[in-house]
Amino acid sequence: MTDQHPQPHASQSFETLAIHAGQAADPATGAVVPPIYQVSTYKQDGVGGLRGGYEYSRSANPTRTALEENLAALEGGSRGLAFASGLAAEDTLLRALLVPGDHIVIPNDAYGGTFRLISKVIERWGVQWSVADTADPEAVRAEIRPNTKLIWVETPTNPLLGITDIAVIADIARTAGVRLVVDNTFASPYLQQPLALGADIVVHSTTKYMGGHSDVVGGALITADAALGEELAYHQNAMGAVAGPFDAWLVMRGTKTLAVRMDRHSANAERIAELLTSHPKVAQVYYPGLPEHPGHEIAAKQMRSFGGMVSFRAAGGEQAAIDICNRAELFTLGESLGGVESLIEHPGRMTHASAAGSALEVPSDLIRLSVGIESADDLIADLKQALG
Repeated sequence: MTDQHPQPHASQSFETLAIHAGQAADPATGAVVPPIYQVSTYKQDGVGGLRGGYEYSRSANPTRTALEENLAALEGGSRGLAFASGLAAEDTLLRALLVPGDHIVIPNDAYGGTFRLISKVIERWGVQWSVADTADPEAVRAEIRPNTKLIWVETPTNPLLGITDIAVIADIARTAGVRLVVDNTFASPYLQQPLALGADIVVHSTTKYMGGHSDVVGGALITADAALGEELAYHQNAMGAVAGPFDAWLVMRGTKTLAVRMDRHSANAERIAELLTSHPKVAQVYYPGLPEHPGHEIAAKQMRSFGGMVSFRAAGGEQAAIDICNRAELFTLGESLGGVESLIEHPGRMTHASAAGSALEVPSDLIRLSVGIESADDLIADLKQALG
């Protein structure tokens, strides 16, 4: 049976790729959505005769393959790999590309789980790390050592929404013979494509905007270089923290609507940031869409819009921040981000507790918002009552 809907090609728009890349109609039934291949093993056509290359679902699964092709297309990469979580993806990347004695430069503002993985787990394996303000290219350059193998960047950062000029850091990394990793979770490939700006590897927690519905946990790595992708794929199989077929299917369902969701997330966040900047109970607002944000011009250059994450500091200090979080009603108090529903959290006691006492410690009066796609008017009304 011939598939009547051939795969799209890279020249097509993001919105088209999101819906069609890796997701040709099923040749057996014509199903327009890839099936969930909830299977562990596959009948072989004789010893060593793999049908379609599938033998065991840790190594490959058709549903996961569809997602991985979709992820690669959305990031403009040659290879995408799907994992059981964002940290599983990060762990595989770090152990695949680093050996004891190597050094990595990490941001001074980063996801607490990334910091915990590097400082509490990878360090025990003999890998060295140091911190740089990645918004300052000279600070990054100063941290590069003879044994440096990776520069790790988040942009926007979690939770202070700092902006790094990816192209500039990529040039520094290339000159030093160092690979650049960009965690693109906050922006998503719809808003920003680091590989096109010179990054070597993109990391995602697909739990967040890629899945988009707070119902799946997953992670991804995408590379521009096919050989590097093959190296990471080898370790993905060897380490085994792969995305299950149903989880892969859920993330694929999310990527189809990524573009329209991100437009709404960004529009809502811009209105909320404007409210917060003029509110007397707010001491400081972190949002790259604000003209006064120090990274605004760079963000405008490398991002389609400014995303759905907003952070701010409560004028009344830590207890005021906690009270605001507890008073919110439409904004759900919870960790994670990137879902269709709006979330509020206190990073110092929640997502970034592992960074306490380190160079990555966040202000105790900080509140982080993941702005959903509800009515902006309703979200603003809830924030006004929470702020008091």
